[in-house]
Amino acid sequence: MDKTWIVVAESSRARIFSALNRVQPPQEIESFAFPEGRLKDQDIYSDRPGRTFESANESRSAMEPPDVRDQQHHTFARTITEALEKGRVKGKFDKLVIISPPAFLGALRHTLNGHLGKMVDKTIQKNLAGEDAETIRRYVFD
Repeated sequence: MDKTWIVVAESSRARIFSALNRVQPPQEIESFAFPEGRLKDQDIYSDRPGRTFESANESRSAMEPPDVRDQQHHTFARTITEALEKGRVKGKFDKLVIISPPAFLGALRHTLNGHLGKMVDKTIQKNLAGEDAETIRRYVFD
């Protein structure tokens, strides 16, 4: 069996496991924390949207607030991808499995480069970031 890395991630934490076979639980090799991912919307968007004036007349309209949550997801996803790229360059894994809830999975997929994208063997749309290694093994290999 090829050496497989399993990424279990959500918006505020991520863990990378290494699996040598289908029977033994994978070994956690790295973990990441991103406390900003736990902020509530009221903490992120504390002010009302700004106003802008139209140059052609005197009407005003509200400006769209930036999508800070999406920016946070991409920032954290890039951190995870950088660790994966270092492992890929060093030849530490042959296959990649990504387990993440749909909202964060899209950010992860967006940050993967072509080489890492080709190594993705399986994706599972589920939040297993708080689960133990045996539970993760069952989702990946059973």
